[in-house]
Amino acid sequence: MRPLRGQTLNRADSLLWMAGAAAEAVLLFLLLRRRVFSSLPVFTSYIAWSLISDLGQYAASNYYAGYYSGAAFRIYVVSLAIDSLFQFGVLIELSRSVLKPLAKMLPWWTPIAVAIFIAIICAAIWPLASSPEFGRYDKYGRDLIHLEQTFSILRILFFLALAGCSQLLSIGWRDRELQIATGLGIYSMFSLSAAVLHTHQVRSTQYHLLDQIVAASYSCCLLYWAYCFARQEAERREFTPQMQNFLLAMAGTARTTRIALADSAAQRSRDRRK
Repeated sequence: MRPLRGQTLNRADSLLWMAGAAAEAVLLFLLLRRRVFSSLPVFTSYIAWSLISDLGQYAASNYYAGYYSGAAFRIYVVSLAIDSLFQFGVLIELSRSVLKPLAKMLPWWTPIAVAIFIAIICAAIWPLASSPEFGRYDKYGRDLIHLEQTFSILRILFFLALAGCSQLLSIGWRDRELQIATGLGIYSMFSLSAAVLHTHQVRSTQYHLLDQIVAASYSCCLLYWAYCFARQEAERREFTPQMQNFLLAMAGTARTTRIALADSAAQRSRDRRK
């Protein structure tokens, strides 16, 4: 859950924070009960981390009396960095799960290629997520907002790509992969909108209200996931023959290119020894 970054936590903040932690606890219980850890270990670990992190940050915000006060805010920045790594892992895991019907036919390095591809997209988004308005903040504030916006855009793009290609990938709204991506995508739209508005807000009351809206949207996302995982998982459909041929052709092309590069390097090495 994204902490409410006001100077102090009022009653509404505390209620939103407790609602989010309760929703995380319910979702984690359902994930463990449904044995989702065996198929989606990173996502399950991410929810467990979020629950522990939120409880710890809530305690820190009360102890330090204001989340922008020194040590408590640095704790949040470190927590956000770990959170971003988890989100990166979740996207890789979802991609791998989507390709599961072809796992035996695809090369072993496919997950590595997917991870590199997502990392390249993230690197491309990073400069685009910057804004001249970031200059108004200190180093921690700039890094915080920049990281938030980068991963918000990444999650939205992932959701749109998965939803747009759902027919080709033979997944629907009852499949876990699209359900998780939908929750991340909708929450990210609220988060990104708030982050953009934050760079233009001048009134602290408006700034804080945006944080409360984002916190409420995250709780709604958790409740949506809890509803989805409380239901029986839909049986995964096979890829269409066209999609199977496309993916296998891409894997074959990549393999051929890799072999050609290896042969070229070996030939240059032999030529140097002559």
